[in-house]
Amino acid sequence: MPIRLNLLAEAQAAEEARRRDPVKRAIWIGALLVSVVLVWSSSLQLKAMLVKGDLSRVEGQMNALTNDYKQVVNNQKMVAEINHKLVSLQQLATNRFLNATLLDALQKTTHDDVQLVHLRVTQDYIVVEETKARTNASVVTPVKPGSATEIITLTLDGSDASLNPGEQVLKFKQMLVNNEYFQAMLGKTNEVILKNQGAPQANPETGRECVMFTLECRYPERKR
Repeated sequence: MPIRLNLLAEAQAAEEARRRDPVKRAIWIGALLVSVVLVWSSSLQLKAMLVKGDLSRVEGQMNALTNDYKQVVNNQKMVAEINHKLVSLQQLATNRFLNATLLDALQKTTHDDVQLVHLRVTQDYIVVEETKARTNASVVTPVKPGSATEIITLTLDGSDASLNPGEQVLKFKQMLVNNEYFQAMLGKTNEVILKNQGAPQANPETGRECVMFTLECRYPERKR
């Protein structure tokens, strides 16, 4: 019976032992795990870059919307301010003092031997500037619109050249008080005041004896 010798048996045994070496298997498994982790981290990094890009885009849209909102708010404030000024101008135009109406009333208020020699209308304004809104801690002080208080004073200088100079001054004053215009404009709290009544003197133009006097009317204050 022939004997078969396997001259490569030792080499084959060594190769089989090398293949079954646990250390080498561990190295292969570790390398495989490291590769998997690298692929997974790369995918996460890619996703993070995509999300960051989306975040930047959304932030840009939000900033654009915020700027648009601020512009709309500013426009609304400007519109409200313009409307307030238009209303104020309308009130000023409607309630302004008319000299023609005053002159018409004086023309209808005459008395024998009483002559008006001088008329003066003084219009003064007390202006209060607008107060801006401010915040102190948790207390918010709103905007306080500016205003102007109108003060109108009418001064009438006249002469009484009647037979008894000075006797008609109070009668003329009462005629002004009873006039519809002055009743409507002065109201119940403002009166026609006799500010001054001089002594009898000769009128330089006519030579007649007369008394100079001054009447004053203060119109009610109006806030513009």
